[in-house]
Amino acid sequence: MRHPFRVLLAALALAALPASAQDVYKIDPVHSQVGFQIRHFVSKVSGRFSKFSGEIRVDTKDITKSTVEVTIEAASINTDNETRDKHLKSPDFFDVAKFPTITFKSTAVKEVAKGKLEITGDFTLHGVTKQITFPITNAGTAKGMQPGSVVAGFTDGALTINRNDYGIKTFPGVLGDDVAISLDVEADKVSK
Repeated sequence: MRHPFRVLLAALALAALPASAQDVYKIDPVHSQVGFQIRHFVSKVSGRFSKFSGEIRVDTKDITKSTVEVTIEAASINTDNETRDKHLKSPDFFDVAKFPTITFKSTAVKEVAKGKLEITGDFTLHGVTKQITFPITNAGTAKGMQPGSVVAGFTDGALTINRNDYGIKTFPGVLGDDVAISLDVEADKVSK
């Protein structure tokens, strides 16, 4: 039988441990960008997603305890061509009726150099989940537009995925297999 005094001491010791110093930020889609580029024959076509949301939890004491979660509405794809965008939403490509969201949930965050992060996590596109890692720059924080508000920036995020890995194989040869993704994020700190 455990001595009640020892149990009390253990509980007090746990209570005395410093709490995780996490700052929570909500992604601001108005001041952020999720873009992509793919080869078409011999040139390149760019596009972006206009509707997405997410939460970034930054652990100020231990960056490896930080987390990122993002959800993108697949139907918000925009390549500045209505006919092409309609085709991209069809079963030939994103099949947005069947797979309405693209998601990312981090499993690891590490700082590889001052302000330079690598974020690893589960990326789900077109119903297929794979682990990806992408570099991004922690641009720091600044005062926001509203009194007392704080914003954080994460810029120059970049990675390349192979669309075939996610079951999007339409028009081989016409379209490249590799899709370059770019990320720039501004996020608003959530008041505690």
